[in-house]
Amino acid sequence: QVQLVESGGGLVQPGGSLRLSCTASGFTFILSPMSWYRQAPGKEREFVASITNTGGRTNYADSVKGRFVISRDNGKNTVYLQMSSLKPEDTAVYYCRRSSFDYWGQGTQVIVSS
Repeated sequence: QVQLVESGGGLVQPGGSLRLSCTASGFTFILSPMSWYRQAPGKEREFVASITNTGGRTNYADSVKGRFVISRDNGKNTVYLQMSSLKPEDTAVYYCRRSSFDYWGQGTQVIVSS
């Protein structure tokens, strides 16, 4: 069975940093592009970042470009999201996704607040 387990969320002050992790199992991770999405309270789930299977190419939503970095370690079946210069509007539940498939983790909560 496909499993995606996000971790690393928490409470952080504006301007702070946080690193999210997503550990995958149940599919061939090394062949799978991966993505991060987020969903703020009362809002639609939105795309945050994606990375190719090799990590050679990345893509970011305009709202996070220059602040967030997606990366992966295929040896650990893990994709990361390094978040810097966090803003209150980054507050959301962050989800890991196997790109092009409806596979999601349970999400990890990120709250950016003073």
